[in-house]
Amino acid sequence: MKGRTALVTGSSDGLGLAMGRGLAATGCNLVLHGLATPDDMRQTCDELMRAYAVRVSYVQADLSAPEEIERLFDIAGSVDVLVNNAVVRHFAPLAEFPLQRWDQALAVNLTAAFRAIQRVLPGMRERHWGRIFNLSSAYGSRAIANRIDYVTTKTALLGLTRAVAVETQGQGITCNAVCPGSVLTPNIESRLTALMDQKQLDRETATREFLQGKQATGRFVEASHVADLIVYLCSESAASITGATLPVDDGWMAA
Repeated sequence: MKGRTALVTGSSDGLGLAMGRGLAATGCNLVLHGLATPDDMRQTCDELMRAYAVRVSYVQADLSAPEEIERLFDIAGSVDVLVNNAVVRHFAPLAEFPLQRWDQALAVNLTAAFRAIQRVLPGMRERHWGRIFNLSSAYGSRAIANRIDYVTTKTALLGLTRAVAVETQGQGITCNAVCPGSVLTPNIESRLTALMDQKQLDRETATREFLQGKQATGRFVEASHVADLIVYLCSESAASITGATLPVDDGWMAA
């Protein structure tokens, strides 16, 4: 992957950063993105550059604003690997779900991914090589109450993935959807801590309760394992894998 450039949206921490780290370890230059300030990300970028001898930059952008999406790609330049990972979520029953939060989820979780693909495709077609990843979820194939925005947009990403795969067949470009189960990201860590405080549970018991009905193993998916799948799908061995929905969920979607 040396000499190629990857852009991972929503990569200031958590799963996005883990995927960025995995790609950097292959020699891929990296563009990170998020809502954190550039000052907050300077140490992370420096550490990645020192560890892997690649170029690493960071762009702060709110993907709910179309002009911010365009600015991100103007700065990123040529992109060989696109990972659409940025996500927002809101928890509320359908009848009480704020329209503003619904519109925000459509913009960040879905429209930004669509526009990102539009921006990178011309260059990928010119170079006859590209890898596009849409981070869906187990909830792209399952439903849960009080998360209408997340379930809807993660499901829509599967259709987007298939459509892009069909339009890029035979062009050296693949597009796949990766569907992690519960990964111990900062967002889930905060929810787990709240559960521990609310019910006075130790961490092990709270983890089992949090994952009940999801991952029968009773453990979180390792972010680095998702990153390893992304790296494999960038390899020549995976050149014929496109339009696929690939779960990393300890069998949650199979149950």
